[in-house]
Amino acid sequence: MPGWVETACAEYTKRMPREATVEIVDIKPEKRAAGNSTENIQLIEAKRILEAIGRDYLIALDERGQEVTTLQLAEKFKAWLDGSTTSGRDIALVIGGADGLHASVKQKADWLWGLSKLTLPHGMVRVMLVEQLYRAHSVIQNHPYHRE
Repeated sequence: MPGWVETACAEYTKRMPREATVEIVDIKPEKRAAGNSTENIQLIEAKRILEAIGRDYLIALDERGQEVTTLQLAEKFKAWLDGSTTSGRDIALVIGGADGLHASVKQKADWLWGLSKLTLPHGMVRVMLVEQLYRAHSVIQNHPYHRE
């Protein structure tokens, strides 16, 4: 990822409280080689993703997923923290590779979340995601970061 992505993500992750720490785990993308179809690339990456997350509560980011407002996200975030929707499992938020997520990842997802109907660069999604998590937490804490 470019330096600006790392810097921005580091800024928001350090703001998160201990009970909602954010850890970014990169999954090795499959090489795009002659004869390697998009379906095969997605399938190989799906296996890597699903192995990495284990039994975590899976949120897959997908442009066709449910879009929510900041206040709706804050309510979801609050439920994640109290374990009422996650059954105490860690939460894994998955951003797909360059070819998107394989259907198997989307099918296993506990929630399909759409940040936007636009196709966004992966670095931008990463930054938007951690900023929105921080924003949701600030709403729950009545911190003035978010203004309605």
